[in-house]
Amino acid sequence: MTKAHLIDRVAERSSTLTRRQAETAVNAIFGSIRDALQRGEKTEIRGFGSFCLRMRRNKDGRNPKTGETVPVPEKRMPFFKAGKEFKELLNQEPLHKKEEPSEYTAT
Repeated sequence: MTKAHLIDRVAERSSTLTRRQAETAVNAIFGSIRDALQRGEKTEIRGFGSFCLRMRRNKDGRNPKTGETVPVPEKRMPFFKAGKEFKELLNQEPLHKKEEPSEYTAT
């Protein structure tokens, strides 16, 4: 699902919001999560999951083209952890999706 699809779904499911208002709401939610992470805060949405930062330590990487060792600096990475209710929901019903093989599915 893309951001545009999400905005359309929010507008469809709400009888009082226009698409433009739904877009404003979705952008406000994403912006709030992004701003909290930028400040180093954790964002928790009950029943869905939490967003936090994880630190990746310094390491030596390798340039695949030349094979040369290059230093990779420490950096902060966003991390999402699914909530208990969300995980239970995903594991209680079969997925309703097309029968196309996924690149992640073992064959």
